[in-house]
Amino acid sequence: MLFRQLFDSVSSTYTYIIASRHGGEALIIDPVLEKVERYLQLARELDLKLVKAVDTHLHADHITGLGALRDRTHCVTVMGEHSRADIVSMRVAEGERIEIEGVSLDVLYTPGHTDDSYSFVMDDRVFTGDTLLIRGTGRTDFQNGDARAQYDSIFGKLLKLPSETFVFPAHDYKGDTVSTIGEEKQFNPRLQVGSVDEYVELMGNLKLANPKMMDVAVPANMHIGLHQDEIARKGWAVSAVDAVLLRDRRDVAFVDLREKHERERHGSIPGSLHAPYHDLQENIAEGGMLHELAEATGKRILFYCAYGERSAMAVEAAQEAGIKTAYHIAGGVDAWKKANGPVTRQTSRLV
Repeated sequence: MLFRQLFDSVSSTYTYIIASRHGGEALIIDPVLEKVERYLQLARELDLKLVKAVDTHLHADHITGLGALRDRTHCVTVMGEHSRADIVSMRVAEGERIEIEGVSLDVLYTPGHTDDSYSFVMDDRVFTGDTLLIRGTGRTDFQNGDARAQYDSIFGKLLKLPSETFVFPAHDYKGDTVSTIGEEKQFNPRLQVGSVDEYVELMGNLKLANPKMMDVAVPANMHIGLHQDEIARKGWAVSAVDAVLLRDRRDVAFVDLREKHERERHGSIPGSLHAPYHDLQENIAEGGMLHELAEATGKRILFYCAYGERSAMAVEAAQEAGIKTAYHIAGGVDAWKKANGPVTRQTSRLV
């Protein structure tokens, strides 16, 4: 496995790049905007294809690199389902997994620092965001923070992981790089409390100044979604309302770009083909299934995903690949449901 821990000294943020092998797929956790070029350089040096960019929560001390990485690499952006960010490609819930080639992260919802804080467990390590720090815990006094919820997240979930589990937080202000669950149980001063009420009192008496970047970072990080207006101006977008009217047309093929767990959880447009975004380039290339479908039948290819971000990138790539009948549903399944479009949870055909 390839594992890299990178540090932004301005915000004291740790960013993690993970891949199963040289030349394989990679994901990144908690990227910082100003360091995006460094991440891309490292990916080139290690011959990695960045396919997912993940934030543990909506950060207040730096502007996230999720949007910039998506724009540069066409990767899938990922946050928890409680995130207040306007659009990310994929929202995950506790019990689900974030997967790339050879790497799987189990999702834990660990609110308290913020109400959208998540941790991610991988084999022998856990990425705790700002929920559990090394010899500390994340503050709970803004962004709908809640010390009682954080106590439950830490004592009810994180500290129940095996003691030897490595702890990799999103920040450290003392120079520490890694800990373990066992060390934090024994040595973290904020965890040496006898009750939730004692923890709430401790956190309530911290009296910390707001992060210097908070007034800039929070609004910026809430608006990271891909601007789909340019796709619409090119005539490649179909509104969800209009898409509902196309559902029974034989000259239209609905193509679902989401992953299997998203389809199982949120349902699919009845009769749609399943061609995951992960396989897009293979499917739209000459000889690929979608390319041949369009060429042989002349059908309009109507991509959709969760919120329109992946499908916007897909339709642009498909048009560049010569599939001139490619379009996408603006706003994705989210907009489709709001337009009262039907959904099914039956397994659809695979492409």
